[in-house]
Amino acid sequence: MEEAGDVVFRLDAAGAVAFASRRATTLIGRLAPLHGLSLARLVGDDDHAALTAALAVAHTSGAPQVVQVRIKAPEAEVWHELRISCLAQPDGAPALLVVGRDMSQQQATEQRLRHLATHDALTELPNRLLLSDRIRMVIANARRSGQGFAVATIGLDSFKKVNDGLGHPVGDALLQMAAARLRKTLRDSDTLARVGGDEFVAILPGTHTEAQIKLVTGRLIATLQSQFDIGKHTIYVGASVGVSIYPLHAEDEVRLMALADAAMSRAKETGKARCVVYSPAQAGPPQHDISLEAAMFQAVREGEFLLYYQPIVDAPTREIQGFETLMRWKHPTLGMVPPVRFIPIAEANGLINLLGAWALKAACVQLRQFEEVARRSLYISVNISPRQFRNDKFLDVLDDALAFSGLPGEQLVLEITEGTLMVDPVHAEAILTKMAERRARIAIDDFGTGYSSLAYLKRFPISVLKIDRAFIRDLPGSQKDGAICSTVLDLSRHLDLSVVAEGVETEEQMGWLNERGCQYIQGYLTGKPMPANVAMAALSESMHAKLVPQDLPAPAAAIAQVTP
Repeated sequence: MEEAGDVVFRLDAAGAVAFASRRATTLIGRLAPLHGLSLARLVGDDDHAALTAALAVAHTSGAPQVVQVRIKAPEAEVWHELRISCLAQPDGAPALLVVGRDMSQQQATEQRLRHLATHDALTELPNRLLLSDRIRMVIANARRSGQGFAVATIGLDSFKKVNDGLGHPVGDALLQMAAARLRKTLRDSDTLARVGGDEFVAILPGTHTEAQIKLVTGRLIATLQSQFDIGKHTIYVGASVGVSIYPLHAEDEVRLMALADAAMSRAKETGKARCVVYSPAQAGPPQHDISLEAAMFQAVREGEFLLYYQPIVDAPTREIQGFETLMRWKHPTLGMVPPVRFIPIAEANGLINLLGAWALKAACVQLRQFEEVARRSLYISVNISPRQFRNDKFLDVLDDALAFSGLPGEQLVLEITEGTLMVDPVHAEAILTKMAERRARIAIDDFGTGYSSLAYLKRFPISVLKIDRAFIRDLPGSQKDGAICSTVLDLSRHLDLSVVAEGVETEEQMGWLNERGCQYIQGYLTGKPMPANVAMAALSESMHAKLVPQDLPAPAAAIAQVTP
């Protein structure tokens, strides 16, 4: 026992030390013998109760006991696991043997693991798990006190450029420095957490008025606008902040976090380096519906997605020249699900690539059926989503649709919004040029409502402008809308571009546009979106053929091959 690597004590019936090994004496650092001291005096005050209870059980029952305590050492208390056994003495008097194994390294490891479970490894700030616990505590306190509080989501404005341009080590150093600045700016009663990437969340108890929020967020933005010196690099980033308020905006942690995040996104969209407090008036699209998303994947397997077709007509003659393809979802219990509900979800989860590829191929095949009925050449217009346009495989999808259907490229119009093109104009120009090489025509959808730049009309190979319904709705009464439409029509004539006016619903609108030389019209006045068989009936009627829907040819077998 004298040479044992573990500490060893033998205790008498009163719990006093009758023997202590050399390791025990060295650890505790006493020159005088430990004989006669109570073992409880050698451990930390917080461990007295646990040790006393374990000794009592071992003494009375004889059953071995195990307890973890901190033994007092000169420099610090050292964690030990004590194993207590009952000894039989020659004279019959009870005694206890206590063997202690050093657990300090294991305790340090366990403590570090517990810390990592609740803290961000890079910045040492609370992570999302601990943040959730803290915000629930603040909500409980707020309910008792009746005082509101704010949740602020803070996003660095140019972090991706730093990461991509200077490398991840510099990006990591920037995040650490930003975290330190934010922590220093906030009060001790506030909670600052890193929730991922370049985003931080601050819980601000007692901060709920406009003046308080403006003061605090102003300081947060200011501290991140100052330069960061990292190695040989001087970096400026800035930050955008979104705020939600309890209980004004929400009363649960999930909703408060979501609204603050939405407000932060709004701040980035409207100029960056600013704070936006959530407002229902500024709310974006409906919340992501998880159940609807799951139903969408099921709908793909069950073939519930459909294509509708809206006629695009020649303004002077009202003869159908082509169709715009529109996606619809016929859910077995919900009925027709509006595109505004499922398209954003498909765009977010990537399903739009599959649906878009199917729609493009099916629309090209369907046009050949339309031409069989009309007995003349038509064109088909298909919307291309931002995610589709950025997909590396998009040109392959386009080639496949044209080859599969045998449709000449000039009979296909691909509609792309202005915003899609402006995200990365260099990439957009390269893709549009390759699309034009396939003789497909490019239409700018909702022209004038996004990031219009006349320079891009010259730079990009654009063939068609679609005037958004927002400029058509108040014609002919609105002088401003009339001026905008007239300007677009004049511009298109000089640039040799075709123009389609969307959302035409009245004869007055039709007459006004026709007088000013608008070539093509699309809207409820000349035809609502309709299934393929109804569209073929409309074509048949336009050429005065005696064809009724039940006599229409069945969709080509090829269409069955391109279901989602």
